[in-house]
Amino acid sequence: MKFITVKTYEELSERAADLIAAQILVKPYCVLGLATGSSPVGTYKRLIEDNKNGKIDFSTVVSVNLDEYVGLDGTNDQSYRYFMNTNLFDHVNIDKSKTFVPNGCAEDLEAEGEFYDTQIKALGGIDLQLLGIGLDGHIGFNEPDEVFTAATHEVKLDESTIKANARFFANENEVPKTAITMGMMSIMQAKKILLIANGAAKKEIVEKAFFGPVDPKVPASILQLHPDVTVIYSEN
Repeated sequence: MKFITVKTYEELSERAADLIAAQILVKPYCVLGLATGSSPVGTYKRLIEDNKNGKIDFSTVVSVNLDEYVGLDGTNDQSYRYFMNTNLFDHVNIDKSKTFVPNGCAEDLEAEGEFYDTQIKALGGIDLQLLGIGLDGHIGFNEPDEVFTAATHEVKLDESTIKANARFFANENEVPKTAITMGMMSIMQAKKILLIANGAAKKEIVEKAFFGPVDPKVPASILQLHPDVTVIYSEN
């Protein structure tokens, strides 16, 4: 595991974008696992700049996202499909038909999970998976549990996650209570993992996840078992 501590969110974003850009340059047909939330926004801005400046080309890149709220389709401005379009895909030369997000409106979410895992395997797996980390240690929407869940699955969101995400909605009551999330199997089978975390509020959970025991009650702790993980933490 490579652990990098920087001073600012801007430096974190630059470092993370450089690593993702390097992956694209080394393998133009790569499969990127992408994340949503506030942490990667700066990274995506840097990647957009690199694309516009001709430093990287997204035309042959494929992406798979970690998760989606149940009940929100891609036209909803709080859906993760909408987030990805507005924060990255609309601004780079990626083929949107090759950008995959779990379908939170599927009639059969279990079947959707199985389909999503099969799709990732058919793509050859994920070359680089970008992750954030929740205050409770969740990665994707894999919440604290008694076991690590392998497959893409529907999950009931913890109260702490709902409260944390309420800032993106008009009020807490509007935050969906369930989501569909990539499970630990596809995440752990990624060839490389890049986790980013910023601010003093994340310091304790980052230390618990990467310097404490491997425990499904701290989902991110499973990453200690992965052979190629880079963690970038910014103090501010």
